[in-house]
Amino acid sequence: MSDLPYSPASERNREPILTVLRTLLPQRGRALEIASGTGQHAAHFAAALPSWSWQPTDLGDGYFEAIAGWAAQAGAANVLPARRLDVCDASWPSDGAAFDTPFDLIFCANLLHISPWACCAGLMRGAARHLASDGWLVTYGPYLEDELPTAPSNLAFDADLRARNPAWGIRRLADVDREADQAGLVRRELFALPANNLLLGFQRR
Repeated sequence: MSDLPYSPASERNREPILTVLRTLLPQRGRALEIASGTGQHAAHFAAALPSWSWQPTDLGDGYFEAIAGWAAQAGAANVLPARRLDVCDASWPSDGAAFDTPFDLIFCANLLHISPWACCAGLMRGAARHLASDGWLVTYGPYLEDELPTAPSNLAFDADLRARNPAWGIRRLADVDREADQAGLVRRELFALPANNLLLGFQRR
């Protein structure tokens, strides 16, 4: 049994997310992952997409050893060393050499509801700077849809998030789309995934 930091949610959702990624992505490309956390997604996706290079990032370096550990355990030699990245910074990553080659995929799971709202604008602006012309920004997590009733579990989750930090909370899909539009991106795909989560796909307008 691995003693690496472990996220049960990442273990549960990695295969449904990968199934959708396979429908969107070409055979090869360059991926940037925002808020990689433990690194389980990076390891799983990179191992399943061996012709892709996978650049993990996180706000701090606390999980960098875990990211490398999960990649090694999966045999994913295409996972690059993690970099520190704050989505609100004007330059990505937050230190060291700037990314100078566009990415075919920017992937971000479960960030927007556990970060201040400014991070949504930061994510969209950064993606607009760093996406290839036909690249995808893919986000995953719970969202509130104005035209659909919200699952009781998501309402309870939203209340819990806001009690823990008033700046957190499940975001309205319309508000996320508006931030994307202001950055020059448009949502082209929406996939409903298990446990009342959505996978969204944005591209340049």
